[in-house]
Amino acid sequence: MHLDPIAVTVITGFLGAGKTTLLNRILKDPSVKNTAVIINEFGDVAVDHLLVEQSSDGVIELSDGCVCCSVRGELVDTIADLIDRAQTGRIAPLERIVIETTGLADPVPVLQSLMGHPALVAALRLSGVVTVVDTVNGTDTLARHNEAKRQVAVADRLVLTKADLAQGDEGNALRSALRSLNPGAEVADVGGAVDLAALLECGLYDPATKSADVARWLGEAHVHDHHDHDHGHDHHNHDHDEHHHHSERIRSFSLVHAKPIEAGAVEMFLDLVRSTQGAGLLRMKGVVQLADDPARPLVLHAVQALMHPPARLAAWPEGSARETRLVFIVDGIDEAYVRRLFAAFTNQAVVDTPDRAAVEDNPLAISGFSG
Repeated sequence: MHLDPIAVTVITGFLGAGKTTLLNRILKDPSVKNTAVIINEFGDVAVDHLLVEQSSDGVIELSDGCVCCSVRGELVDTIADLIDRAQTGRIAPLERIVIETTGLADPVPVLQSLMGHPALVAALRLSGVVTVVDTVNGTDTLARHNEAKRQVAVADRLVLTKADLAQGDEGNALRSALRSLNPGAEVADVGGAVDLAALLECGLYDPATKSADVARWLGEAHVHDHHDHDHGHDHHNHDHDEHHHHSERIRSFSLVHAKPIEAGAVEMFLDLVRSTQGAGLLRMKGVVQLADDPARPLVLHAVQALMHPPARLAAWPEGSARETRLVFIVDGIDEAYVRRLFAAFTNQAVVDTPDRAAVEDNPLAISGFSG
């Protein structure tokens, strides 16, 4: 029996950001149905919901047919158990799983768990990372805590809470800090009426159109909006001043190439980046125009050294530029090194450097991206 993949959304955010409040709104919203919410411990998150049954093994069945459970052992085991319950009829069929991390958690290992298990890859589709940020305390939190920076950096969507309590220029200061860390993420304010089901969908797949939304996934529209707002200030342009953000460990940048690329060149480039810089590669998302079939873009997604199985789209989404675009979210990686590496593999102008020698001498090879 064919089963549609279950959408999975990771909700993260620092201590006190408002994740519990958002979770309760999600659980009560009629548009978010057939959902399982995985929390760290029931005692840590006050689930304010009408409970109809609590089983002995830690799964709570809610009045609307959704379920809530705590992480029991490994996250992978908890998710696999939920999937098995849904497929065997012990709980209602699931359309979505929401994973809430602790306030001090690094979301990168959570993404690795989802992307590194073959059974989960087959059963799930990642519908995005949503990071909740406290408008009042967010700027100070980002300045003090590296965990908060990483939570913001890997997000597909940033959700602002307590905006009504912000004073003076707190809101603008926070938005500026968020843009510097993650210019591609959409920023949403949940103070008023919000379509929560749509809020949770910020991955590659757009359920409204039942197609891939590459521009949204890569954050292109939001980057352009930010550049316009900042009067042409380009966070990604390589021609921009080299010292810009040079001292910041966590940042985002893009590589763009207008011509089709040989599959082997892409393979070797990504293999070398992941093998030498994997610890600092928080997330990489990209779409590639391959020389063997330029009409069918290749979608890539990596977290640290772990690569999600590459996928070929049937065609370029309408309105999407037919070019290779790779978005890197990094912690401590030298952007110039990655750019020189990419230039070497795509036959762009390259100066003779130790990096080029490393490329030419690299003996590593990985399996082809046949799509």
